[in-house]
Amino acid sequence: MTPLATRVLIVDDSASVRQTLSAILSGDPEIVVIGTAADAYAAARRLQSELPDVMILDIEMPGMDGLTFLKKIMAQHPIPVIVCSTLTDQGSKALFEALDSGAIDIMPKPKVDTRAALTESTDRIRQMVKAAGQAKVRKRDYRPMKVERKLTADVILPPTPPSRAKAPTERIVCIGASTGGTETLREILTPLPEKSPGIVIVQHMPEKFTTAFARRLDGLCAIEVKEAEEGDEVRVGRALIAPGNFHLVLQRVGATYRVAIKNGPPVSRHRPSVDVLFRSAAQCAGANAMGLIMTGMGDDGARGLLEMRKAGARTLAQDAESCVVFGMPKEAIALGAAERIVTPSRIPAEIAAWGYVAEPTSAE
Repeated sequence: MTPLATRVLIVDDSASVRQTLSAILSGDPEIVVIGTAADAYAAARRLQSELPDVMILDIEMPGMDGLTFLKKIMAQHPIPVIVCSTLTDQGSKALFEALDSGAIDIMPKPKVDTRAALTESTDRIRQMVKAAGQAKVRKRDYRPMKVERKLTADVILPPTPPSRAKAPTERIVCIGASTGGTETLREILTPLPEKSPGIVIVQHMPEKFTTAFARRLDGLCAIEVKEAEEGDEVRVGRALIAPGNFHLVLQRVGATYRVAIKNGPPVSRHRPSVDVLFRSAAQCAGANAMGLIMTGMGDDGARGLLEMRKAGARTLAQDAESCVVFGMPKEAIALGAAERIVTPSRIPAEIAAWGYVAEPTSAE
């Protein structure tokens, strides 16, 4: 075991899943599996003797379910937890509650050919665990959030402009995030007023989960939030989230911006890739774009943000203190890609102020 190896405890009622994940993770010299458990009670006994750096936790288990166990852990001895579960509609609700309760990432577990599907995702699983090992977690009391459309302004926002004289998509905001980004996106998007500039988002997230994630944010925000589809227009009061496992490209079509959904190979080890979005914004939007890179491991988005800055865009990076993993913003800052470093609480006001375009005054 290397001195900096990430120590992992796997908790899942399926022996096959435990064995498969153990084999995947043990194949990386930077990861050590310190144990496995078939239920929450066995895991609790294991935690009494040694705390892991990361726990992989199944949601549906006999006895105490994973969600209840997660809440107990985060209230007593918080550690980075990756929830591993199937992504059904019912399961998605539990996964959102897990994220609200302190889980930092999601590992899909298909019901069919589970062993083969996990093995195909070997690189992603290893990277996810190593990112979790760097994450900052805190104690929390679980408070369920009601899903309802409302404006929860906890920052001072400038007055909403009554109308726009120019094309509604003249100014756009591009956001890239990974580990820890789901909670930060909620913090950023919920205070935004309806007339905010169009927003395009790449959040590293499993396929099929982005639809439910966008739907949930849509219920919490004054702006419209939806999973991006081919040809969707980027317009005032709308945020589009890249679908899991597909790149999202910004395109200029006449006086408007639209998005294209692309397959293709991973870029910067990810699909969707923040670099792909940022580079397309640099090419077709230039100074009319704002780029924001947020919490996450690795360097996806750093070079793309630099291209945006060189093209005249406004570029921001999330500060180290508020990041769950200060990887992507750190790389962008090191490259000189970010002109400013900001806290999430300030970002809504930054977006609202920057996106405001005053009415032209008529010549007298």
